[in-house]
Amino acid sequence: MSVNKDFFIPIRDFNYDFQSSGQPAPGWNESDKVADTLVPTHCCFCGVQCGMYLKVADGEVIGVEPRDYPHNRGSLCPKGVVAYQQVGHPERLLHPQIRRNGILERVTWDEALGFIARRWQEIQAQHGRDAVAVYSGSSMTNEKCYVAGKFARVALGTRHMDYNGRLCMSSAAVAYDRAFGLDRSPLPMTDIPHAGCIMVVGANVAECFPIVMQWIWRARDRGASLIVVDPRETPLARTADLWLPLKPGTDSALLNGLLRQVIADGAVDDEYVATRTSGWSEVRDAVEPFTPEETESITGIPAQRIIAAARLYGAADPSLILHARGIEHSTHGVDNCLAAINLALARGQVGKLGGGVSTLTGQGNGQGGREVGQKANQLPGYRHITDEEDRLHMAAFWGMDVDDLPWEGAAATEMVHLMAEGEIKSCIVLCSNLMVSLPDNGVVQDALERLELLVVSDFFMSETAAYADVILPAAVWAEDEGTTTNLEGRVIKINKAVEPIGEARPDWQILCELAGRLGKGDYFSFTGAREVWDELRRATQGGVADYYGMTWERIDAEGGLFWPCPEPGHPGTPRLFTERFAHPDGRARMFPIHYRPPVEEPDEHYPFRLTSGRVVYHYLSGTQTRRLGFLQSQAPEPWVEIHPSAAARLGIANEERVRVRTARGSMELKALVVPTIRPDTLFIPFHYGNKESVNQLTNPVVDPTVKIPEYKVCAAAIEKLETAAAIEADPPKVNFTPETFPEMFPYTVGETKGAAGKAH
Repeated sequence: MSVNKDFFIPIRDFNYDFQSSGQPAPGWNESDKVADTLVPTHCCFCGVQCGMYLKVADGEVIGVEPRDYPHNRGSLCPKGVVAYQQVGHPERLLHPQIRRNGILERVTWDEALGFIARRWQEIQAQHGRDAVAVYSGSSMTNEKCYVAGKFARVALGTRHMDYNGRLCMSSAAVAYDRAFGLDRSPLPMTDIPHAGCIMVVGANVAECFPIVMQWIWRARDRGASLIVVDPRETPLARTADLWLPLKPGTDSALLNGLLRQVIADGAVDDEYVATRTSGWSEVRDAVEPFTPEETESITGIPAQRIIAAARLYGAADPSLILHARGIEHSTHGVDNCLAAINLALARGQVGKLGGGVSTLTGQGNGQGGREVGQKANQLPGYRHITDEEDRLHMAAFWGMDVDDLPWEGAAATEMVHLMAEGEIKSCIVLCSNLMVSLPDNGVVQDALERLELLVVSDFFMSETAAYADVILPAAVWAEDEGTTTNLEGRVIKINKAVEPIGEARPDWQILCELAGRLGKGDYFSFTGAREVWDELRRATQGGVADYYGMTWERIDAEGGLFWPCPEPGHPGTPRLFTERFAHPDGRARMFPIHYRPPVEEPDEHYPFRLTSGRVVYHYLSGTQTRRLGFLQSQAPEPWVEIHPSAAARLGIANEERVRVRTARGSMELKALVVPTIRPDTLFIPFHYGNKESVNQLTNPVVDPTVKIPEYKVCAAAIEKLETAAAIEADPPKVNFTPETFPEMFPYTVGETKGAAGKAH
């Protein structure tokens, strides 16, 4: 595909120069060229998807400039500033490779694709269609995600199709769908400054979403109060009116306690609740036991601070709750989100300018990635793969017999166990790094090694790609075009800046060529990403997430468009639920939430609660950011945060190397002694691989509804190295077993794993 010059802005007589330090090979990213073109596009990292210009000279990306786009207003975070450096990075994968006798050898595309297709045909002929799986990603364009979902169901005919968004915000997605009838942030970021009170629950906004901070500061400038709920005093918490440092894993108890106090203070919007919701009486009864004193006993937050937070939130109109992985990475993540929604609905806030509740999507296309049909239970447009009408619609749209359309398969967290047990024989992994991102990564390694054929499409050699039998070099975001859907539900346009380097190809093109070799080429006759987009638009038409009215030209001209946008002249829908919710009766659903503790609680052997999260300099598994010198130089290795009182009790000094243990294993790393964390809590960032991966330690148990792992809390111990050496010889027993909590393991013990209807 040629570069579309219509999107470019020529530059004359300007020389913008960006310098960075600490790159893997000094000078590789320096250029004395003068940019001749600015290509308007968006950042490749988090769900904000900031607008930017890529600076191009002689067919090379040489720099970046911020773009004054509606949601980032000319700002970029540290990651966005250096994102362009991965395009020409010296570690890019440039050629297809096949592993022979344990060694990866360069081969032609024809040989690589032919080999994959033949092996898949052999495996499926011997073991059935479901013996091959597709594990996709949400840092890809909507077009690529759509092709991935269609490829699994039409070309491979497998039910095992899921994506790494399962690990990100699937609990929030189900909660919003249950409560509102639709899974999307109800309001745009530009609404945030209108809030009178902002409560941030389990979201380190300043480090994970730095550009969202400008909207919070605007609200603060207008007089908004700020409450932050987090076991760590994050940068945002240090500026808050109230910081509520709860014990990790006790979020729903706190939210129930806040709602009970709102009721006691008479701050419930009775008319709103009566006319726009259902289920209120059951919710009111369920929160009654959560007195401030009882909530304090569970969460560790003083009762008077709980009362103060409820009154600060309850007195504001409008008020806004922002939440993220802190409450979603849990065995009760769906309940946590529903508890937050109950609070917002009781106050009558959802649908108001600056009011309500909103989840902050972590991945760049975490929202769009599931809307277009690559989630285990979903078809394009948020249609459901188990719904008869939806199945008939999509089968007819794709021109296939509905009986040939697979049913729901395993969730991403279940797939690994099916690989380890030999039920899944082969998997293609797109833009995902399972060895870093999945919990209990010793099991992940066993699963990957057990596969007869592991295919990885990526642009860097990730920890997962290191186990691949075939590696396919993928194009980076600047070498292709398409759309993504950011954390607001705003669909934005990614524009191609340069041609792919080496022999790299876009993922959608790789999948289309594989489909042709599998005899399904007629279903994948796309010659460009625009053709994929036009089919995607039509595939979503009439669905909940309706993209039909959007064109690439409109998206560029109008600063992005919000779905639903059902007709070409429709303005899009930035703010949802102003008059009715998406359930047939127009009412929101409220659900009584009964507190359940984390699966692992501290005991004499594991006295701490371990939690994990992101830091400002890295993104997700770190596959990209650990290769960008400035970012890596700022956070070159993981650390464990420990409170000074706990460190003093254990004789641990700042920057001393220590060992952290859980029931899964142990790792050595530096201690960072800080007063900004609860004394009973440890924190380790999760961006690192191999022996530096915190997911050696994390608990693999999952929310039984959506199969999202409990990354944010497990029982742990921390010791000086000389103490740890003695303990290693006789490790303590784990305080739970799969048989104790069968519904919370990646598959139900004694049940057919990955059964249709299990992975929501």
